[in-house]
Amino acid sequence: MKTHTPFRSVCLAAAIALGSVAMVGCTTTPADSQAAPGANRTSMESQVDATLSRLYNTVPGSREMVQRAPGVLVFPSVVGGSFVVGAEYGRGALRVGGRSVDYYSTTAGSIGFQAGGQSKAIIYIFNSTEALNKFRNSNGWSAGADATVTMGTVGANGSVDTQTIRQPVVSFVLTNVGLEVGVSVQGAKVTKISL
Repeated sequence: MKTHTPFRSVCLAAAIALGSVAMVGCTTTPADSQAAPGANRTSMESQVDATLSRLYNTVPGSREMVQRAPGVLVFPSVVGGSFVVGAEYGRGALRVGGRSVDYYSTTAGSIGFQAGGQSKAIIYIFNSTEALNKFRNSNGWSAGADATVTMGTVGANGSVDTQTIRQPVVSFVLTNVGLEVGVSVQGAKVTKISL
């Protein structure tokens, strides 16, 4: 039976670490949509506006859904990368009545053997006041654990389907290509932050 030398183990660990760092730099959304560390509120607001505009242009009926909703949480750029162990991070704003009332970060982790990195926008729409209040009163909120989050779907007519509109919390995931279907946000941790 072969044993690994300490030098070989150190080299392997270093290669994994460097690969992870390199992959985080790979993104699929435009550079100007990225929430850079230290971004101020004005920058965040313009990124949230741009993300909502993309949602409205990509998913017919979503504008009306957001307007009727008690609240919408928008993460313009959630950046992730993985090489065996993956991680995602992004910052965003909660809008109530059309204006931002609080700011949040989102984190998620995964384990897998795919190498790569990407950036995506995640939008949570709170269709009920009860769901919004539960979110705002929580001390750290996890999709799936603290609330069931339904992925928004588009019906045969190309608009948001009626089943989606009836769910308490709905999420949409956007990439440069458009609406990403079949992606789960379960397990994503959302925490209030200061900007």
